[in-house]
Amino acid sequence: MSKETTDDINTKVDENEVEINFETKQEMKKEAKKEKKAKKELTPLEEKELEIAKLKESLETVLISEQNAKDQLLRKVAELENFRKRLIRDKDESIHYANNQLINDLLQSLDDFERAITASEAARDFDKIHDGVVMVNDKLHTTLEKNWGLKRIESLGTDFDPEKHEAYMMEQSDDYDKEVVILELGAGYTLHDRVLRPAKVKVGKPI
Repeated sequence: MSKETTDDINTKVDENEVEINFETKQEMKKEAKKEKKAKKELTPLEEKELEIAKLKESLETVLISEQNAKDQLLRKVAELENFRKRLIRDKDESIHYANNQLINDLLQSLDDFERAITASEAARDFDKIHDGVVMVNDKLHTTLEKNWGLKRIESLGTDFDPEKHEAYMMEQSDDYDKEVVILELGAGYTLHDRVLRPAKVKVGKPI
């Protein structure tokens, strides 16, 4: 093949490529014009309607979110109310049965008193009755002190203490150099080292 023929072929190929590229560019321009034209073809009313449609979609999304939030809030309120009622019920039960063990301990002493009464009716023996009552009394005090921290205040012969003693009577004499308890009129008790009831006493004080 001659050189001229080869050059002619190459020239034709280049021209075809240029033609193809030109056509492609023209098609792209046409598409771009169509899209631009489509956008420009919207009337002001259509644009408003499109904007309203978008706003409605946004509003619907917000309303759904709001409803979900309300539902969650209602569930939380219901859970809180149930929890409050359960606390009140548990508190009431705790108060109602708080002294269950104390009563159980006292029942043992009541049983002892009943046995002492039964024995006294059969024996009619004052000494045995007295000993039985003393035994039950000692056992009751021991149980309350050991299991519940209740302790009797030792008052007789001790210095008068207004926190532990309540003076019901007063006696002045040269025999006293300070205020002292000379008679116990009613027992006082402490509960876990706190005064539960002060002792009622008669106080001797110096003149």
